[in-house]
Amino acid sequence: MLAERIEAKWIDAFTHTFELCKIRPGDVVAILSETLSRKVNVHLTELALLRLKARPFHVVMPTPPQEGSVPIRSTGCSVAIGENPAVVKALCSTVMVADCTVEGLQHSKETAEILGAGSRILYVSDENPEILERLMPDPADKPRVQRGVELVKNSKRMFVTSKAGTNLEVDVEGARCGGGWGAVEGPGDRGHWPGGLVACYPQGGGVNGTLVLDTGDINLTFKRYNESPIRLTIEKDYITKVEGEGLDAELMRSYFAAWNDKNAYASAHLGWGMNRRARWDAMVMYDHGDHNGVEQRVFGGNFLFSTGANQFANRYTLGHFDLPMKGCTVVLDKTVVVKDGQLQGEFA
Repeated sequence: MLAERIEAKWIDAFTHTFELCKIRPGDVVAILSETLSRKVNVHLTELALLRLKARPFHVVMPTPPQEGSVPIRSTGCSVAIGENPAVVKALCSTVMVADCTVEGLQHSKETAEILGAGSRILYVSDENPEILERLMPDPADKPRVQRGVELVKNSKRMFVTSKAGTNLEVDVEGARCGGGWGAVEGPGDRGHWPGGLVACYPQGGGVNGTLVLDTGDINLTFKRYNESPIRLTIEKDYITKVEGEGLDAELMRSYFAAWNDKNAYASAHLGWGMNRRARWDAMVMYDHGDHNGVEQRVFGGNFLFSTGANQFANRYTLGHFDLPMKGCTVVLDKTVVVKDGQLQGEFA
């Protein structure tokens, strides 16, 4: 396990990131954490904000009890705030929330109110700071991510294929779209560090076809590289078959079944990674407790398929998989953005 202590280079990395978030002297910033947050990141956040002469304050919530019969991982939906009105009011009063919760506020119930009040939220992913240091936000990624988001918003269909057998068609017309490059700059912005992802939540019933998770593709809920193929059949958003003979398929079937919830089998968000510095293979260098897998969500050219909650299709569940895939081709209408796992054209 990597050592976790205060390093000058890590204070520099956090300071640089908050500068890109346009934090100015006197800005009131909430550092939101929970009792099981990675303490070194909380401390680095405080020190960096003080270096910028901001006015940080801490909100520390007790980590809630586990509600499921199996461990809940990789949801991007922290429940630490628990809709506490005093906490929400405090967060709404800030210029920015530095989100150091374990899972992050990306899909949490309180997020819309906080953003609507004019604050912005940067999720500092629950990683060893070495990963955050390697993947500090790069302003050059910002226009590429923005172009990707606009392309999805202006498209009707997404087609995803692969030599492994993936053949997926997605109705993206009217989908809720977003993207982040690793910093948040103004009121209502939301992002995560590491960044570099374009993603959308299709409206109900628009995801159909076959998804083949090949050897080397990643199940981030398990923090595990697939060692044998899994074939998913998807009909009107819902996975109806999980086929495969290896341990990977058996683990996936078991985790799906543990929720006893149809919505756990549904598609959530999907998109592609844009971060050219993030690496598919970096996960082998870290113990499970050292990383949160966000690097693998954003590595350039991956197709990211997610299952579970989709609030825009009125589906809610705690069961969730994030599945970054290599070697896919992603087409929006007639525009190829990823070919055989490589970013194309203006997105490269």
